[in-house]
Amino acid sequence: MVAVSNTSPISGLAYIGRLDLLRSQFTEVCFPEAVRAELERMPNPEAKSLIGQAIQAGWLRCLPVRNSRLAAALASGLDAGEAEAITLATEIPADVLLIDEKEGRSQARQAGLPVRGVLGVLLRAKAGFFIAPSLETEVLRDAGEQ
Repeated sequence: MVAVSNTSPISGLAYIGRLDLLRSQFTEVCFPEAVRAELERMPNPEAKSLIGQAIQAGWLRCLPVRNSRLAAALASGLDAGEAEAITLATEIPADVLLIDEKEGRSQARQAGLPVRGVLGVLLRAKAGFFIAPSLETEVLRDAGEQ
């Protein structure tokens, strides 16, 4: 399963030392240039190191956005990272967009993209295989994660 991510899911999980949760749930996690720029400004050296290791391993990748018009249109109401992540997710196309911000999630859903946030990633990691898929779907839907 391929995911495109905005900044907060990558940075948040890297800050708590659990970037591996993305690796365990997705074959590849891609992010756009605007997200790369935001990740480079992270003040936590350990988190930045985990991100660098994931990039070196090849499962976390920065990809260019081709549809700059769509990204610019989305950026009128979103920050650049969110706008480019939504655009990239439509271009690949991704199986899921990892994004936490309410307005970004709303725009992504309007574009027909399935979304998941950090809480959804953590819930799936905690649930593992011990929770029935129908119950997991219901809980994620109730939490606004699907």
